[in-house]
Amino acid sequence: MALFVVFQTTFFLTLLSLRTYQSEVLAERLPLTPVSLKVSTNSIHQSLHLQWTVHNLPYHQELKMVFQIQISRIETSNVVWVGNYSTTVKWNQVLHWSWESELPLECATHFVRMKSVMDDASFPEPNFWSNWSSWEEVSVQDSLGRGILFIFPKDKLVEEGSNVTICYVSRNIQNNVSCYLEGKQIHGEQLDPHVTAFNLNSVPFIRNRGTNIYCEASQGNVSKGIEGIVLFVSKVLEEPKDFSCETQDFKTLHCTWDPGTDTALGWSKQPSQSYTLFESFSGEKKLCTHKNWCNWQITQDSQETYNFTLIAENYLRKRSVNILFNLTHRVYLMNPFSVNFENVNATNAIMTWKVHSMRNNFTYLCQIELHGEGKMMQQYDVSIKVNGEYFLSELEPATEYMARVRCADASHFWKWSEWSGQNFTTLEAAPSEAPDVWRSVNSEPGNHTVTLFWKPLSKLHANGKILFYNVVVENLDKLSRSELRSIPAPANSTKLILDRCSYQICVTANNSVGASPASIIVISVDPENKEVEEERIAGTDGGFSLSWKPQPGDIIGYVVDWCDHPQDVLQWKNVGPNTTSTVISTDAFRPGVRYDFRIYGLSTKRIACLLEKKTGYSQELAPSDNPHVLVDMLTSHSFTLSWKDYSTESQPGFIQGYHVYLKSKARQCHPRFQKAVLSDGSECCKYKIDNPEEKALIVDNLKPESSYEFFVTPFTSAGEGPNATFTKVTTPDEHSSMLIHILLPMVFCVLLIMIVCYLKSQWIKETCYPDIPDPYKSSILSLIKFKENPHLTIMNVSDCIPDAIEVVSKPEGTKIQILGTRKSLTETELTKPNYLYLLPTEKNHSGPGPCICFENFTYNQVASDSGFCGHVPVSPKAPPSMLGLMTSPENVLKALEKNYMNSLGEVPAGETSLNYVSQLASPMSGDKDSLPTNPVEPPHCSEYKMQMAVPLRLALPRPTENSSLSSVTLLDPGEHYR
Repeated sequence: MALFVVFQTTFFLTLLSLRTYQSEVLAERLPLTPVSLKVSTNSIHQSLHLQWTVHNLPYHQELKMVFQIQISRIETSNVVWVGNYSTTVKWNQVLHWSWESELPLECATHFVRMKSVMDDASFPEPNFWSNWSSWEEVSVQDSLGRGILFIFPKDKLVEEGSNVTICYVSRNIQNNVSCYLEGKQIHGEQLDPHVTAFNLNSVPFIRNRGTNIYCEASQGNVSKGIEGIVLFVSKVLEEPKDFSCETQDFKTLHCTWDPGTDTALGWSKQPSQSYTLFESFSGEKKLCTHKNWCNWQITQDSQETYNFTLIAENYLRKRSVNILFNLTHRVYLMNPFSVNFENVNATNAIMTWKVHSMRNNFTYLCQIELHGEGKMMQQYDVSIKVNGEYFLSELEPATEYMARVRCADASHFWKWSEWSGQNFTTLEAAPSEAPDVWRSVNSEPGNHTVTLFWKPLSKLHANGKILFYNVVVENLDKLSRSELRSIPAPANSTKLILDRCSYQICVTANNSVGASPASIIVISVDPENKEVEEERIAGTDGGFSLSWKPQPGDIIGYVVDWCDHPQDVLQWKNVGPNTTSTVISTDAFRPGVRYDFRIYGLSTKRIACLLEKKTGYSQELAPSDNPHVLVDMLTSHSFTLSWKDYSTESQPGFIQGYHVYLKSKARQCHPRFQKAVLSDGSECCKYKIDNPEEKALIVDNLKPESSYEFFVTPFTSAGEGPNATFTKVTTPDEHSSMLIHILLPMVFCVLLIMIVCYLKSQWIKETCYPDIPDPYKSSILSLIKFKENPHLTIMNVSDCIPDAIEVVSKPEGTKIQILGTRKSLTETELTKPNYLYLLPTEKNHSGPGPCICFENFTYNQVASDSGFCGHVPVSPKAPPSMLGLMTSPENVLKALEKNYMNSLGEVPAGETSLNYVSQLASPMSGDKDSLPTNPVEPPHCSEYKMQMAVPLRLALPRPTENSSLSSVTLLDPGEHYR
């Protein structure tokens, strides 16, 4: 008890002493102001490092204190940061604290001061702040060197999206400094005459090698220097995604993750982020050498639960993720192997495979997929222990399949293994379906040309490669042997020439195994004899919607056929017997193309009967061209426009009518026309023709001598035809119209007469101007027979008194050279007829001499009062110059005959004419018709025989010395023999 009292007394005395001490401290206000404050700089991190101490602290005592720090820039009054720093202070302890500046330290002078306050529970309230320490100045500009321009910070590393402040220091305030970020000028805030700062907000990532910033100092147009820095902007470090660990053999854990964006920078400024794997239960750590996976060795102990932390780190940031799992729940099996197929036939196969062994009594869940034609067709799940087997059924013949398998842990499913597969092909089988057959029939006199078409069997029904098609043609009207044709694949049509009988045609498809069921079609005697009216239909985006009337009787179905453009390949569609409508849709339908559809009904005898025809466009377009318009019946008040040759069938739409546009200077629309505005904004008059077959228009009520312009264009439901130029027509005046009505019939009559005259020119010539008959062509020759002399012919020479031949020349300035005398006769000398006398040439001939008679049977006349030939005696005193060319009668006859025939083609018409002079007259003077005053009695001659006409240009052969029988003398009209 006494001991307790002593201890209690001692405790109270100690407590009293402590309170007394505290009271003394508080009473004396111990000076706790920070002292020995020192400030240093770190240019790399752009930070201020402070260190200081606190005096007058109790010895061996720790007190909690709060220090308030102020930082000023440029001037002490410009406080840029104020903050508190709390820490536990020991006696005589040196304290440290750092502050990172947004503005590079080189760009401004900084000032730092602080004060403190006791924040310890051992000291009762109130507590008071100490006095401020003195300002500590920090300046880095003095160590920059002698350059004229500096820019900071150097090689700073920041994250994308950060805010960065840069600045430049110019030694010469006279310089004009401009700064650029990636070539684009930036503007900042001037801190003092030498320093300007730039605030860059949310800096972007531009390239791995950093962002270029430079400043240029200049005076006027003279550059004083350029300085620049590289700002390294890093991608933001992302948290790893999809972090997972698994095992395939219970020996190694394989951990994977998605690293996200790589934060590596060029110039070795910052490498890619690093990854560290830490397991908390074992306390082990591993630095991963790969960015997205890492292996962890499983120990042989009984640990089955793992807690992994994945840490991602770079120079600017650190990220981490965590997973906790049981090892048996993270089993990822290896791929199955040895996949094979056994007992493969047309529809079945057996698939086998193996798996990698794991622990004892391990059960595998395997999944099988069967793929064909690029899609999955079947899927099965099966549980196995070591080896797997599965029976594949309901397969298609001659089809290539791909079967694959994957497995997983059946007890604790984590994920499937990778696939292991193999391809196989089933065997062929006979085709299972008859080919779809149709025909096109063209009837000709005496036969039918049948083009047979069939569609290739689908792969599902072909059951193999189709090698050929068998076409069997059987005459149903005559008992005859069937005709078989084999058409090699891939042909899909054949042409048959059939007579006017009914035929049954069977078509089968054949592969290496066998033939398909037969497709039967019957061609009747007259298959296309029904006249069906064509109906117009309108197409839509989905195709053509067709409907027809149901047919009575036994109809087993309907067929709709058409042609696909531009290939013009016959297409058809089969429709059931209870359906009377269908939609024809195909990608081959094109806008502006006309399609013709024919609908047939199929009887039980497989005979096709044409029911309906339909035609239309999937989409009508505006007409592609305009008609060629002719202007007819142009008068002073009207004209007619016609375009009869315009075809409406070849247009990209149904022609519904025509628009006739008319322009005139009066700008007034005629009756039936309406005002319209063209696409170019001009006004005109329009007339609408609603009948597409009406291809003419009379435009009347026009003014004479006026100009009009017209333009005709067709239109469909889609619009008008293309724009074209207007054609100009001018109406004539009224008088010219009357003249035309008078002159045209006259011109027509004249032309008709000229044509008739041209066609009948030969008849007119023969009638009005007959040719001189050719004695050799006279028909009278056939009536005369010479019995005494069978060689006697026309123009035979016999003894006769010479006759005179009159040559009448056209009065022209042509000179005629007289044979023998060389005497020229001018036009004045030929005013009277010229006579050619044939005289004897014997000098001593005193009696009646011989004469030359020319017998002309065509112009034979009988003299009424004389039976002798006229003659002219020749005096022996006649000068030689008066004698003509000496020749024999035969030569004269030949010469006359030759020259006469030549003269017909050589002498132009009108230059020379021939007169036949009777032998009874012998004109010896100037006048032909007058007789001589003293006519000479001609000796008696047998009879009138011949008469000959000699042309003026007659050329006789020159006389020879031996010629002495007779002579031909050409005398002037006034000369005669005395």
